[in-house]
Amino acid sequence: MTGQRRLTNLLKRIPGGPDGRRMLLVTFVDRVGSGLWAATAVLYFTYAVGLTTAQIGLLLAVSGAIGIAGPPLGGLLADRVPLRPLLVFVQAVRASASLALLTTADLRLLLVIQAVGSLGDRASSVLTKLYATRVAGPDRARYQAINRTVSNSGWAVGGLAAAAALTVGTVAVYRWLLVGDALSFVASALLTLRCAEPPSHSRVVTHTAPAPKTDPESEPEPGFEPDTDPGSDPAPGSDPAPARAAAPTRAPNPWRDRRYLAYTASEIVLFLDDSVFKIGLPLWAVTATSAPHQLVPLLLVLNNVLVVLFQVPLARFGATPHAARNTLRPLAVAFLTGGAALAASVVHAPWAATAALVVAATAFTVAEMLHATVSWELSVALAPPTAQGAYLGVHGLAQAAQRSAGPLVVTAAIASGPLGWLGFGAGLAVVCGAQRHLVQDRGDGALSVPPVTVSEH
Repeated sequence: MTGQRRLTNLLKRIPGGPDGRRMLLVTFVDRVGSGLWAATAVLYFTYAVGLTTAQIGLLLAVSGAIGIAGPPLGGLLADRVPLRPLLVFVQAVRASASLALLTTADLRLLLVIQAVGSLGDRASSVLTKLYATRVAGPDRARYQAINRTVSNSGWAVGGLAAAAALTVGTVAVYRWLLVGDALSFVASALLTLRCAEPPSHSRVVTHTAPAPKTDPESEPEPGFEPDTDPGSDPAPGSDPAPARAAAPTRAPNPWRDRRYLAYTASEIVLFLDDSVFKIGLPLWAVTATSAPHQLVPLLLVLNNVLVVLFQVPLARFGATPHAARNTLRPLAVAFLTGGAALAASVVHAPWAATAALVVAATAFTVAEMLHATVSWELSVALAPPTAQGAYLGVHGLAQAAQRSAGPLVVTAAIASGPLGWLGFGAGLAVVCGAQRHLVQDRGDGALSVPPVTVSEH
């Protein structure tokens, strides 16, 4: 009974109520499927489809480039249509794309199918973040931290399941893992249907008393409101003057918001920790240090374990916009420490190289967690409440752009040797300082987000 009581209390502490908990389950199921496919994609295209290495590279590069349009497109739609059915639709698109890959070996068709799936993948991440922003309200930083922990757990489960299945090594297994990926999206769509539509600032419907019937020619045009200034009331007994039309307000446009675009550009740099773990750290460890090669997978495990253990506790550093802004200082220190540790790992003694790599992996993991919580908060705080979808969609481009530019940046750091990593860490620290100046509250309310209290009817 004590265990059940603790579990119940833990669930009650998750922001967003029942819908927040259901969306965490959606995230877990989604990521299990993504973990299955991430471990299988290259093998499937190689052995089940028969593509060459060059063709696989072309397929993934082109579809990834097209998928960059997913975040802004998804965010834009989320400000105009209900979010829950949009999420369901995107999950259905992802499931359909996964299953469609099983139907053809033609490279041109595979390009189209993979591009559609990439659009859905990138859009779903922004839509899920937007749902959390709306349903968790002021506790969005803590919710996103829990969501990231659940996401990492789902990836781990999917990757382990794929690793176990791949020991069989048959083409049929590759196909069934792809089917499992598609079924995870179907399950995510069905679970999303059980969630309620979250409140939204961008789509407000209010109830008003029925207006008296008037001559159609005197009715105000849609999008205009009559002048309600008491000083403009007509004299008693006189004919009411025609309602004076007010200019319609235009929704904020993130593409015209120079401050938000500059913030998003700085985010591309700060997301480089992803490329450090995927490319930089493994490649540097095996080519430039005396550490044993077996250390590389252990460093990746260390990264995953630290995120699962500490991402939620570190969420308090992004609990408010001002806390998030102040966290950019320790984030700069973490980046600088990681770069310096990688530079120091070229020592000849294997034990010293190993220790330096462990310090580097820990520092970059701390940077990853701190930046995650800072980014979640500031990307919302800098966005007008009535256009959060469009703004978060533009912010989603930062990660997409980093996936393209990141490998080039970290390989350039590797080619430059220890000084390259020192410059890498120092450069990221400088960008942290620049971003802190960029997002400072200048008295215009840019870092003050009103609570979500809008209800829809």
